[in-house]
Amino acid sequence: MKHIETIGLFGFGVVGEGLFQLLKNNKIMNTEIKKICIKQRSKQRSVSQHLLTYNANDILDDEKISLVVELIDDDQSAYDIVKHALLNGKSVVSGNKKMLAKHLEEFIQLQQIHSSALLYDASACGSVPVVRNLEEYYDNDLLKSITGILNGSSNYILSQIFSKGENYHSALKAAQALGYAESDPSSDVEGLDALYKLVIITCHGFGAYVPPDSVFCYGISQIKNFDIQFAKEKNLKIKLIARVEKVNNDHFTMFVMPKLVQPDEYIYNVEDENNGVIIEGECYDKQLMFGKGAGAFPTASSVLSDITARNYNYKYEYKKRNYFKKMSYSINTELEIYLRYDNLSDYNHFEFESIFEKYFGKGFNYVIGSIKLNNLLKIQKVIKKLDVFLAFTGN
Repeated sequence: MKHIETIGLFGFGVVGEGLFQLLKNNKIMNTEIKKICIKQRSKQRSVSQHLLTYNANDILDDEKISLVVELIDDDQSAYDIVKHALLNGKSVVSGNKKMLAKHLEEFIQLQQIHSSALLYDASACGSVPVVRNLEEYYDNDLLKSITGILNGSSNYILSQIFSKGENYHSALKAAQALGYAESDPSSDVEGLDALYKLVIITCHGFGAYVPPDSVFCYGISQIKNFDIQFAKEKNLKIKLIARVEKVNNDHFTMFVMPKLVQPDEYIYNVEDENNGVIIEGECYDKQLMFGKGAGAFPTASSVLSDITARNYNYKYEYKKRNYFKKMSYSINTELEIYLRYDNLSDYNHFEFESIFEKYFGKGFNYVIGSIKLNNLLKIQKVIKKLDVFLAFTGN
């Protein structure tokens, strides 16, 4: 174990400041934050001025800094920082799931070429150590599926709807007031945040990198009282889930969308801002990982865990990529969905393979039927403009 880990920190927002406090009070290892690179000069900081810099190169080109911790919001700037650090042979800890999901394939190659390491457990589920568990405990070919509530903001909104009787808009305002959702909540409620995390999880769980644009993603912003009432009458809840599953020995599939959840499912009682990840295997059935998915200290604790791991020279081996048969991503699979619509012209965009249930009413209609994932992906951009809501039934 190294005696001192000299750190250069990018970003001093909620998570960055939380990490700073954890490191200051940490008794497990000897660490030193040498520099903190920030963007806003006018904002007051709770650290000594000599630690601050506005020049990224003060960290990236400092040979005494062995570890770069990247905790900024801008995915393009984060990409530049991480790439520069890896090219310089520095190890990196990052929590930027959008940046990682877009560039993970490139980063894996850079780590191999430059003998550097990139750790990012904080990017997937806050305090829930999904990535490292997939790397270490589930490093075998028995994994069948991973299903997760990966976004705490959308889960809080849906919890308010089903537990407190709120409508979507009032629940969203409550999430924003508590800091769970941003003023622009689109990444959370449209499923993009969960999508980026799913891309990362899939790389470690099934050994394949799938670009985010190739995955069907649909969120909860179009949910209406009719959909909520439909679920409640059947004793169901609606949860926004991300799922990757093995179709056969050669193929897997993945998607993000709301799901009608039965009371006996593990994620039925995952409420508020919490995350829950169900890992299903051939020999161990289903196992649930549960915990805080957002917030200063839950996320900072995951970053700290990665820093500690680098102190022991830990790095991802990407075992599913390197030691197992490569699997291919398939969208030629059928899903059973609930589709609520008003206008027939909206419904006609969906090419159902078969219909199991239909309802026609004043103002709202719905069908439950089987549809191919490639058909949903083909009309993904169109769906967001339609007055519809769809949810996976679990079949």
